[in-house]
Amino acid sequence: MTVDRRSTLKVLLLTGTAAAAGAIPCAARERRKPPPDAVGMLYDATRCIGCKACVVACREANDLEPERGPAPDGIYDAPIDLSGQTKNVIKLYREGDERSYMKAQCMHCVDPACVGACMIGSLQKREYGIVTWDPGRCIGCRYCQVVCPFNVPKFEWDKAIPKIVKCEMCNHRLAKGKIPACCEVCPREAVIFGKREDLLESAKRRIADHPGRYVDRVYGENDVGGTQVLYLSHLPFEKLGLPDIGDEPVPEVAQTVQHGVYRGFITPAVVYALLGAVLLRNRRKGASEDREGVSS
Repeated sequence: MTVDRRSTLKVLLLTGTAAAAGAIPCAARERRKPPPDAVGMLYDATRCIGCKACVVACREANDLEPERGPAPDGIYDAPIDLSGQTKNVIKLYREGDERSYMKAQCMHCVDPACVGACMIGSLQKREYGIVTWDPGRCIGCRYCQVVCPFNVPKFEWDKAIPKIVKCEMCNHRLAKGKIPACCEVCPREAVIFGKREDLLESAKRRIADHPGRYVDRVYGENDVGGTQVLYLSHLPFEKLGLPDIGDEPVPEVAQTVQHGVYRGFITPAVVYALLGAVLLRNRRKGASEDREGVSS
């Protein structure tokens, strides 16, 4: 899929016209807050036994193919990381006498980098603050993969019509009054589901009740502007693969830089949106031509 010269010239003409018309004024970006109905998960690494029941349940609930491990016969479902076939995985950290399991999945950030980077809104925070993916809008640019500070979104490289794969907190189950499959099956309640504010209160209460058991911090309360998946641990979070990258959301930092660089000029978002529209049109046109070729 390519952007032809005529399409590119149209984009340049439109952006030039917008700039001449006065452009879009820059405004200070307000810090995003969790929506009032925000739900989430709380994962307690001290309770996890690494059984991976959550991994199996996630796969079954989302109709994902098993990811065969390196066993001689390749008969086991043994993913080692998130991928185009795996939305949720349990990892093991081990160094000397230190040991911990870690549940990796989409963090459902309060101000998601992937949403900020998605040029025409395929990724959005929708009901309950859950970050979901709309296949009808995706053009396969994979910018969401590049900007995510947690390296979550994955691309189906082996599919003719690929998807972006990430946890959507079993939103199809929530619509039926159920909870995410991973939370439903955990035998130790190492991961639980609920309203974000309730989970945060529960996490702080656990720390207060058992101060020697936990690191005195709830990861995700403020990290990258806050996340709807929260973590408790007895080890430093960085050892479990959760980056220490401060409290500022990625989109907030990026837009602050953009506003400084482009002040007085057309905002990059307009160019971004126009290019995205062209790419989407070309993709749909290509798909239509493919169907016509098959039918003929």
